[in-house]
Amino acid sequence: MKREKHVGFRIDNELKRKIAYIAEYEGRSLTWQMVHLMQDCVRQFEKEHGPIDTVEKRVV
Repeated sequence: MKREKHVGFRIDNELKRKIAYIAEYEGRSLTWQMVHLMQDCVRQFEKEHGPIDTVEKRVV
């Protein structure tokens, strides 16, 4: 079973409004837009640096 973690963070109102606008435009909720952006970040990093091995390292 996949266990999900809650991650809370603060962003300024203008950035939130802009991301919410993009999310609505792309048919996603704000939460799923943020997940999509984070997944893109990981894909780009791994494309440049290779796969990230999270099994060997303690991930919080």
